[in-house]
Amino acid sequence: MSSTVELTKENFDQTVTDNDFVLIDFWAAWCGPCRQFAPVYEKAAQDNPDLVFGKVDTEAQPELAAAFGIQSIPTLMIVRDRVAVFAQPGALPEAALADVIGQARGLDMDEVRKSVAEQQATKADQ
Repeated sequence: MSSTVELTKENFDQTVTDNDFVLIDFWAAWCGPCRQFAPVYEKAAQDNPDLVFGKVDTEAQPELAAAFGIQSIPTLMIVRDRVAVFAQPGALPEAALADVIGQARGLDMDEVRKSVAEQQATKADQ
């Protein structure tokens, strides 16, 4: 049984809003690296049952892929407290994925929000 959630434009916002920590795999069935990454991602989902692991099929959900500027797949994105804290294209090996999850778990989200607010204020001043 899969422990990942299929994300669509209908359930994406609700999933990200209702959960503090969401990993998102942007993928497509025709993509060889995506198929290679799938079992690694699935194992990480089983190893981290407290986190939400979602998958966005970029062929079925082109609006979501476009909204996040996804240009190559697979792309892994991590959203914590409704803030994207990680986004990187490429299939990660198991150890690297575990490391990224650990780093994201360790983030001080108050600091992240403060940094985002400062960046937005700087852009507004320009």
